[in-house]
Amino acid sequence: MRTVEAAKAPGHCGLAEAVARYLFKLMAYKDEYEVARLYSETSFLDRVKSTFEPGKLRFEFHLAPPLLARRNPETGEPKKMSFGPWMLKAFALLAKLKILRGTGFDPFGYTAERQMERRLIFDYERLLGDILDHLTPNNHAAAVALAMIPEKIRGFGPVKQRHLAAAKAEEAALREQFRAGAPTLLRAAE
Repeated sequence: MRTVEAAKAPGHCGLAEAVARYLFKLMAYKDEYEVARLYSETSFLDRVKSTFEPGKLRFEFHLAPPLLARRNPETGEPKKMSFGPWMLKAFALLAKLKILRGTGFDPFGYTAERQMERRLIFDYERLLGDILDHLTPNNHAAAVALAMIPEKIRGFGPVKQRHLAAAKAEEAALREQFRAGAPTLLRAAE
């Protein structure tokens, strides 16, 4: 990307950095295995325990497990469930099962959210191919804004879906500006 940026839009910069940052963001999504690893790390437990008086700490986790959570009939969103301190042991076990990630044995890999996250990476790579093929000094700003679109996709579950819908609408507008070679009016980082 840096080579193409220098050749096709001399004197402009920012595209290669945006691509590196946001392709990484899309590829490093937090899945159930990663969340479990973060909770089961001893440094997490040590930090929490040092914050509270001994004997006063009780863990309770509010989760909407993709394979267990019921849906709210009004909103369609998964309802959170409460889990006690035994979840720390479940998290430790789940963290060890990360070797299943991306295999046919990964039970979470079949969820709509995981499929969407993999599709986002594929779509972004296609977008980058389009940018590489059609980059000019005139559409460089639009290209950088397009490369930064993943910044808008935040959260988990339904929150992520809402942000994705807004990001895709902004991406469509930026693509039009990119194709027209017009200076960008929208900014993906805002």
